[in-house]
Amino acid sequence: MPDAAIELVGVNKWFDTFHVLKDINLTVNSGEKVVICGPSGSGKSTVVRCISRLEKHQKGTIRIDGVELTDDARIGSEVGMVFQQFNLFPHLTVLENLTLGPIKARGLSRKEAEDKARHYLERVHIPEQAEKRPIQLSGGQQQRVAIARSLCMEPRVLLFDEPTSALDPEMISEVLEVMAELAHEGMTMVVVTHEMGFARKVADKMIFMDAGEIVEEGRPEHFFTNPKSERCRKFLSQILQH
Repeated sequence: MPDAAIELVGVNKWFDTFHVLKDINLTVNSGEKVVICGPSGSGKSTVVRCISRLEKHQKGTIRIDGVELTDDARIGSEVGMVFQQFNLFPHLTVLENLTLGPIKARGLSRKEAEDKARHYLERVHIPEQAEKRPIQLSGGQQQRVAIARSLCMEPRVLLFDEPTSALDPEMISEVLEVMAELAHEGMTMVVVTHEMGFARKVADKMIFMDAGEIVEEGRPEHFFTNPKSERCRKFLSQILQH
């Protein structure tokens, strides 16, 4: 049996009376790369925000490594999250942004945390930016710092919520390249994105969501060439034209 890193069973979420997630069932196995796509407002970002506990689901079960997410379940450091906006502290250097979590949450010494931070800055190809402030970096560099910051916590799973949508076109490829490298190294990843070239290259499983439901799920080779549902076909024909 594959080792399930993330399991969602019958997950429902409401914002007041708006039913944003409807009976979501999804399993992400260890080392698997899952890409979630769909039109705006389909619930994609809410799924990853519920997995990371930034949002609470009201019905159903979410498990990380077999541990159910409840109010007192401490799984925060198992899950890393990379956002659309980079969420870096502007008054801190890149190095300070990266060492904050490991020192406070993991109890590392400053030296251990800095060694780890430099290692991951090397991994995202910007070791020379360690002493700069976020404002001195390009958007693509800031997003790579945000990825390195997540990696410094040594998460079991990395979640990406439209990580390239705030970037200029020429910076998108440098971020996707780093994400593809992580994928090839075996990191378990759930990625909400419209970057279908990236999805084709790295996804083990594609998920198409619409109106709060998983409408279609499949391997990229079938998903892109022969989608089963009319809604998915229409979405792909629109997005692949651009």
